Amino acid sequence: MATQHVGRMTFRDGETWYRVTGEPGATPLVVLHGGPGATHDYLDRFSLLADRGRMVVHYDQFGCGLSTHHPDWPAEAWTVQLFLDELDALLAHLGITDGYHLLGQSWGGMLAAEHAVLRPAGLRGLVIANSPASMVTWVQEANRLRAALPPEVEAALVQHEAAGTTADPAYAAAVQVFYERHLCRVTPFPDDVQRSLTALETDPTVYMAMNGPSEFHVIGSLRDWTIETRLSQILAPTLVISGRYDEATEACVRPYAEEVPGARRVVFEQSSHMPHVEETAAVLECVGEFLAACD
Repeated sequence: MATQHVGRMTFRDGETWYRVTGEPGATPLVVLHGGPGATHDYLDRFSLLADRGRMVVHYDQFGCGLSTHHPDWPAEAWTVQLFLDELDALLAHLGITDGYHLLGQSWGGMLAAEHAVLRPAGLRGLVIANSPASMVTWVQEANRLRAALPPEVEAALVQHEAAGTTADPAYAAAVQVFYERHLCRVTPFPDDVQRSLTALETDPTVYMAMNGPSEFHVIGSLRDWTIETRLSQILAPTLVISGRYDEATEACVRPYAEEVPGARRVVFEQSSHMPHVEETAAVLECVGEFLAACD
């Protein structure tokens, strides 16, 4: 078992929690979680990459998990730039600005791409996992997928979204049907996944501000976000991964594969939005080999 070190970094008027697994060796990997507003827990399995001789850094983004929460902040305070600043601060705090890999999952991949288009000199390799390049496309595809749900489930979703009663348990139950098809096909959800979902439910401040009440009812500040026209600016070697049943569908992911110069694309055939949970060994092998090549 690789060694682990937990720390806290001062950021803004609070702290960012982080954990480092493994010892210095190959280029360190920093893992960016999704949501926005989830936690690092559901990505814990990537810490196993430390067994290959590199440090693996997980952290809870500001407002999430074990980092400082701000339920009192207005929605407009939660911005992409806030999280870019936090990532830069963490890289500097850990002393790895001159050489690091990034792996971002879902929203984390969007954030990683925003970082990568700035062409930071120290970014050695980029893994975009299950991430849309456009939230407009994401919503279109999510609604296409939900149209294939049982009629009574779709009816419940429509009813509560129209009435503004998305906090109703019946809405959550309907969303769960979608999640078990397109979020994580391992049911019941493993503990690491459930911990992140529970944390998000406990304090949905960031998720509601930036996304909205569900994966397909996006009414937050990210609703018009896109990076499609900027992807050609990425210089770092890039791996794009997704699942065959992913809510980040082929249409969502394709721009990364086509517009990032030299990007490599891998689809995991038995997975949805969390291949690292659904096909753990295959994903770790794929990502591990890619990072080693980038080293």
